Amino acid sequence: MTGNILIIDDEEALRKLLSRIISLEGFHVEQATTLKEGLQILSHKNIDVILCDVKLPDGNGVDFVKEAKQKYYSREFILLTAYGNIPDGVQAIKNGAFDYITKGNDNDRIIPLLNMAMDKVLGQRKLAVTIKESGTYNFESIIGTSRSIKETINLAKKIAQTDTTVLLLGETGTGKEVFANAIHANSKRSGKSFVAINCSAFTKDLLEGELFGHKAGAYTGATKDKKGLIEMADGGTLLLDEVGELHIELQAKLLRVLENGEFIKLGDTKTMKVDIRIIAATNRDLSTEVKNGNFREDLYYRLNVFTIPLPPLRERPEDIPALVDYFLSFYTQKEKRNPVHLSKEAMQLLQHYSWKGNIRELRNILQRSIILTDGDEIQPAQLPFEIQQEHLASSHSLALANVEKDHIQKVLLHTKGNKTRTAELLGIGLTTLYRKMEEYHISSVKI
Repeated sequence: MTGNILIIDDEEALRKLLSRIISLEGFHVEQATTLKEGLQILSHKNIDVILCDVKLPDGNGVDFVKEAKQKYYSREFILLTAYGNIPDGVQAIKNGAFDYITKGNDNDRIIPLLNMAMDKVLGQRKLAVTIKESGTYNFESIIGTSRSIKETINLAKKIAQTDTTVLLLGETGTGKEVFANAIHANSKRSGKSFVAINCSAFTKDLLEGELFGHKAGAYTGATKDKKGLIEMADGGTLLLDEVGELHIELQAKLLRVLENGEFIKLGDTKTMKVDIRIIAATNRDLSTEVKNGNFREDLYYRLNVFTIPLPPLRERPEDIPALVDYFLSFYTQKEKRNPVHLSKEAMQLLQHYSWKGNIRELRNILQRSIILTDGDEIQPAQLPFEIQQEHLASSHSLALANVEKDHIQKVLLHTKGNKTRTAELLGIGLTTLYRKMEEYHISSVKI
């Protein structure tokens, strides 16, 4: 298997040994001695998998994974430690690490792990590109009757008939690609291709090749001409998902496509022309990215012609039962098993959960719960621990709030409404007392 590996380790002997072993397996290896140096390599080179020591001169590898995954979340990280411990291992996986292994003891696991991590990276890239001959969704297939989702659908319907560039804003998992596909299906371009790419899944050079294509000989390994996705979308629609991740150099090339439909393949000198509609999507605040110098202002205004915000799932809990019914029906049929439904208590947990991953997280949780359920009803015990834990924490918080409110009222009664004395007895500042009285709707005590 081929791929690009980055080793971050300040132990020179071990770093060179690992590099030699990994190179013999056909991988290209880059080396860094610090996290800062590793980040510099990540920002300039096409790295697929990172092998990173836990203890480094300028930081901790477990914390580094969490930070790096936010920007390079299509890469996989394997952490190496001289002294493995369970809490660090658990936290590493929570932070997004592919695995956490001990130096020396697990050396024979490194190559198999690298191959598994590369398989995951390559699989994500395949999933990051979608090419459909026509739209497969319509607005009727978007599930939900809440006011917020209805308003979003109506907005999308109005813009679908035009050829205007659209910017979809929403958190991860809110259904940006579904909306983009529905807009395409209801447009005059519906008979042509709908092409979607997740910009965050590729490094700058790989993404440039995917979007613009290349001529044979454009770079090492380019043995034949390749059509880019922009060319494939000619006459149809191109969705640029996570457009906020687009490298600043590629933003200039995209701007040219938006302005006059022109682009040049890698390794070519001839200008090509296409007729495409671009729909961009992001979970980032692009105006902030512009201020920080990460996104071109002229491209931002070109993309921001018509903006559609997609509501997060936590803001439309009334839509959860319908979404649950849909996914349960889909996955029970896929697994070829009898129908399954949620208990009343399980449904209440789902409707009060915060849903950081939105609809995608709900879908994954229900698929998992179906596998864990033997009968025909999913109980709270079959739901992930974090959902049960969040509910308990919320209930506990509410109970504490009631106790605190009752205690403040009793002390106010004891001091005959003297707020200064009440604050002293409670051991809090006067401004804190006023804030809590307002929060708990406690009126002044009159004696």
